[in-house]
Amino acid sequence: MSFIDYLQNNPSAFFIYIGLLGLIVGSFLNVVIHRLPIMLEQDWRVQCLEFLGQQEDSADEKPPLTLSKPRSRCPHCNHQIKVIENIPLISYLFLRGRCSGCGASISIRYPLIELLTCLLSLAVAWRFGISSQTAAALLLTWALITLSMIDFDHKLLPDSITLPLLWLGLLLSLWGIFATPESAIVGAVAGYLALWSVFQLFKLITGKEGMGFGDFKLLALFGGWLGWQYLPQIIMLSSLVGAIIGLTLVLLRGRDRNVPIPFGPYLAIAGWISLLWGDRINQAYLNWAGI
Repeated sequence: MSFIDYLQNNPSAFFIYIGLLGLIVGSFLNVVIHRLPIMLEQDWRVQCLEFLGQQEDSADEKPPLTLSKPRSRCPHCNHQIKVIENIPLISYLFLRGRCSGCGASISIRYPLIELLTCLLSLAVAWRFGISSQTAAALLLTWALITLSMIDFDHKLLPDSITLPLLWLGLLLSLWGIFATPESAIVGAVAGYLALWSVFQLFKLITGKEGMGFGDFKLLALFGGWLGWQYLPQIIMLSSLVGAIIGLTLVLLRGRDRNVPIPFGPYLAIAGWISLLWGDRINQAYLNWAGI
């Protein structure tokens, strides 16, 4: 009996497997969320110096950073994180949220991202079961968590994540995983042009840039994965989510209304909802409208 056959015959084992996988991936996503922006900044710095024909001062030169090296360390005391101290959720609870070296507080965000990744992974598994859709949707879900947190921290949606997923969505359409090739191609083009047009119009009227080009690519990604039929739903849902979260931040945290709020996380939330329940939402709307 193969592993897939075993999971199909044991649904509880399937969900346990997905839950544990979500926790492990969530721990890795914490690394990506923290390191990828730093890696991009280092790369941009090198490119700028090369363009200017300059060399970096050896005193300012930093050791290369990757997603795997060097080993994670405490930012306060430089204590190297041991394997036993890096078990998702369990290590945080065992250490009581503090570094074993210096006792400094560990951000609650790390276990929360691990838990969020676990729960969203289980939701995907519950929705699609053991299928190719689950495998694809899990990959997209993990990428959306990463993109959302990076955009929230740095106002940045890295092309190194967004573009490969856009092409992957178009490739998946060849097998009709979520959309047909025709719908996916039109969706990718329409998704990009929809926000690009809003951007240009807003800039023409106000002289300001209302969003970044990463947002265009993210909506194009969803168009490529789900098809053009889901774009109106995603745009409306993201606007609703953005209005609710933005208003909450202004009221509870006294956030300055002039401080830009990244739109990527709202698009990611809306797109993920459409990924799982978009067909039901569209059908409910059509029934309500009597179409």
